[in-house]
Amino acid sequence: MPPAYAGAEPSERSVTRAECVFEHAGQPAVKVIARFLQVQRRHTPAGPAGPSATSAPWLPSVWDEAVAQEIAVAVGSPRLLGEDSVSQFVIPGGQEQETGAAAPVTRRRERLNGSVRVHATPLPGPWRAARLTVQVANESAMVPGPVTREQALPSALVAVHMIITISDGAFVSMTDPPEWARAEVRSCENIGCWPVLAGPPDCREVMLASPIILPDHPELASESPGDLYDGTEIDEILTLRTLALTDEEKDAARATDPRSAALIDRVDAMDPQTMAQLHGTIRALRPAVAEDDPADTSVPWWDPERDASVSPGTDSVIVAGHRVAAGSWVVLRPGVRHADAQDMFLAGRTAIVEAVLTDVDDVTYLAVSLADDPDADLRSAHGRFLYFAPDEVEPCDGPGAPRPPGAPAAPEPEGA
Repeated sequence: MPPAYAGAEPSERSVTRAECVFEHAGQPAVKVIARFLQVQRRHTPAGPAGPSATSAPWLPSVWDEAVAQEIAVAVGSPRLLGEDSVSQFVIPGGQEQETGAAAPVTRRRERLNGSVRVHATPLPGPWRAARLTVQVANESAMVPGPVTREQALPSALVAVHMIITISDGAFVSMTDPPEWARAEVRSCENIGCWPVLAGPPDCREVMLASPIILPDHPELASESPGDLYDGTEIDEILTLRTLALTDEEKDAARATDPRSAALIDRVDAMDPQTMAQLHGTIRALRPAVAEDDPADTSVPWWDPERDASVSPGTDSVIVAGHRVAAGSWVVLRPGVRHADAQDMFLAGRTAIVEAVLTDVDDVTYLAVSLADDPDADLRSAHGRFLYFAPDEVEPCDGPGAPRPPGAPAAPEPEGA
């Protein structure tokens, strides 16, 4: 969003930043392609000559469209490993008039100003490695004074993502880095994007910084019949949602633009076989491995009672010097190193620990219920909890009462 709006609205940012680690042979160079959408606002006069007189009476007099924009920046060596390289860009605004329709249509675009900042910081150690920082900033000006989000959108860079390629070097996976790079990868700070290796499975020269969380080397599922979203399971959900629209709603969607019309028509024409493909598939089968220990199969392998060495209801873990077990109160402090962005909305909330669990990799987790969740008893009855690592919680003495550092733990009730 433009800086004036982002400064007044804490949930928005005026920059997106990707940080990642790469190895090089001495003369690295990078090319950054930043892509985003520019809002194009379509105006149609209301009234007898307006939308009600056209074949699309459902359309509002103002409708947002989008124009794809692309900025390319190249930074060679040795400048890449020197001072920041800043490239300013301008996307011109404009206005177009369409008079061939039943009602005149005006499309307006605001002027966009921004910059792409690229810098690499050499990392210590015997490896020739560096941390790459690429930042795209929205520097568009706005009219002073209070502005709503709708008013600010025409000055926004929508869905910014970056394609970063490197020569004379190779990127390190940010989700599965080699041991020598783990600490450096953890120290990278990404804002509004998620960098992953792109291209074929053996390619390490391309990094995609995406506004959604993806795995390394992402690709569309072959079962996806078109560019509905990002493949298979998401396609199925959105296809079913589209089929649930009424005929009037479908007509309204068709009238917005040709791509929407084509999408609606394709979904309506989808045959049962194509629909079935969207339900998912198995890419590879592996032979089952028999257990060496013929344990009692009357208890499922996933049931905690199968292993007497664990007891989620009575096991405990030490957090900040305090014993935390089922019944303990904690304040949630989600860490940025975890991938679930929804956890960040729970920061500062108070919860009660329901169980201490250990996964197959011997990693400990706390199953918790929110203190102010009115459905907590129902969720607990069905075993539906939220899960956090021990370093993502802060012990406290009750709802909304974080324990001061160094304060003794509250006495536990008898039998706890």
